[in-house]
Order: sequence, then C-alpha cells, then structure tokens
Amino acid sequence: MTVSSEANGKSTAGAVMCPYRLVLEHVTSRWGVLVLIELLDRPYRFSELRRAIGTVSEKMLTQTLQTLERDGLVHRDAKPVIPPRVDYSLTDLGREAAEQVRALALWTEERMGDVEKAREAYDEAKSRS
Repeated sequence: MTVSSEANGKSTAGAVMCPYRLVLEHVTSRWGVLVLIELLDRPYRFSELRRAIGTVSEKMLTQTLQTLERDGLVHRDAKPVIPPRVDYSLTDLGREAAEQVRALALWTEERMGDVEKAREAYDEAKSRS
C-alpha cells in the first residue's frame, strides 16, 4: 500500500494498518521522537537516556527502545560485565529516520509563532460564531 490516494480520491493510509504505517507510528510516537533525536548526538546508557528525555517512565522507555530495535532503528549493545552495561545507539536506518524527525521538530520550533497566530485566529472566529 502506498501513501497516495486510491483512484476514487479517498486516502487509503488509514484503511488498513500497513507495515509502513506501523513504523511511522513508532518513529513519530511521543517517546520515539525524543529517543531518536537524543540518540543522534551519541550512544546512551538506559539511565542516561531516561534522564536526557525527562518525564518518561522506565516501562515506556523500555517499550519504545524495544520497538525501535525491532524496527532496525536502534542497536542495543549489552556488554557482559558486572554490573551489566547496555548502550543504545542508532543504526544507519535509525540515523536516517532520526534526521527526518529532527528536521520536523526544528520546523515546528521555528514556525511555532505562526501556529500560535493561527490558533488565536481560529479561536477568535469560533467564539464569534
């Protein structure tokens, strides 16, 4: 299935849970975005990554990392030492995805003023009707 529309003009992206859509959801999820952007800078240990991201729970970070690892975007390197040490880094595929996500995040930051103006105009128009 492609992202484009069917011949009848209706979008098919939401009709079926296609593999590409699942990956898109993983990459653009609340925590997926933050993990990918953080890992662009350097590999992280789990606890470092959790601190860098902020309010994410241990459970959610674990699930996010496992999902991104399964998709081939994150590499988990468990070193056989005591205490155990696990480092997370981006694969080449993950770096490519992370750069795209970061570009969208930067665009959002740069255009936030325009978004706020549009919201105000919308809210004002709604309150008058």
